[in-house]
Amino acid sequence: MNRQNGSIINNLIRNWPKNTIAVYAWLENQGVYRQLADTYIKSGWIERIGQGAFKKKGETIEWSGGLYTLQTQLNMSAHPAGKTALQLHGNAHYLPANLDQSKIVLFGGKNEKLPAWFKNHKWKVEIRYIMTGLFGKDESPGQTIYDTGNYTIKISSPERAALEFCYEVPLNASFGELDHIMSGLTTLRPIMVQNLLEKCVSIKTKRLFMYLAEKHAHAWANKINLKKVNFGTGKRALCKNGHYNNKYKIVVPK
Repeated sequence: MNRQNGSIINNLIRNWPKNTIAVYAWLENQGVYRQLADTYIKSGWIERIGQGAFKKKGETIEWSGGLYTLQTQLNMSAHPAGKTALQLHGNAHYLPANLDQSKIVLFGGKNEKLPAWFKNHKWKVEIRYIMTGLFGKDESPGQTIYDTGNYTIKISSPERAALEFCYEVPLNASFGELDHIMSGLTTLRPIMVQNLLEKCVSIKTKRLFMYLAEKHAHAWANKINLKKVNFGTGKRALCKNGHYNNKYKIVVPK
């Protein structure tokens, strides 16, 4: 390896966060074009994990390391959402004791598909990815930064995560589990909740969220200006023969 290539690989290793994936476009920004990438593979510096995706030799990549690449190199809005985000925030004191930590929930923008290398990689967890423009075209409201130690990723705030969890009921999550989790969300920020409710495009999600917030008599719920939130018209039902709440016109399990 000549001096120039040696300098490039040194810069590459230094700029490449530990335990993350790199895609071709990022490698090229580091001066590593396809032919040179092939050379580094043969030399044992990097390994191919899928089409156009690579990892440093000997490193173990977790799902968050792949997600880091989606967010920072491919500018995707995919992020830990719902129960997964609540767990990452350390809210385990009100999550069920039997919560399956091997199941990860990611939300992404409408029609924002995951690249093949991420979908086909054998992660150690089961990943459910949901494409939805739940908050309209702007996917940034209510997100925060989570530090893994080697890199940071964007995840939903507790306020946004709670709404995302409501969105999943009843198809992908149970009402009973949501009810239990919502009972412990005593410290949500009303200003953040207000902003998210006004942006949320799912009528069922907003109605269910506020129904449970008031059911559990959370103090922050009293500070929400409901007149600014579009709750739509007509009834919404999560089940048959359930309890009908007249204020939010929603049928929930008894």
